[in-house]
Amino acid sequence: MAVHAINRLHYSVVSVEKTTAPEGMSGDNWHLYVVGHDNARIEGKKPGTLKQVTAHAEAFAEDLNSRTGKGGSTYAPRKKT
Repeated sequence: MAVHAINRLHYSVVSVEKTTAPEGMSGDNWHLYVVGHDNARIEGKKPGTLKQVTAHAEAFAEDLNSRTGKGGSTYAPRKKT
């Protein structure tokens, strides 16, 4: 069965910017990344260079995109056989 592109979500990196460390964490090289699709936004903080965090955010978006259209959530109840 073919999956039509129109039904697939396409998450992408919205932004990556320098930020402060999360409470209780040390270091001064933290970045806030935002991955989104339409009105859906996922934010994360990660230590590293701008290049490293951008690469992480891009890989995260690709992972989200690869999960779409595969027949339901892993958290959905299993069908009885």
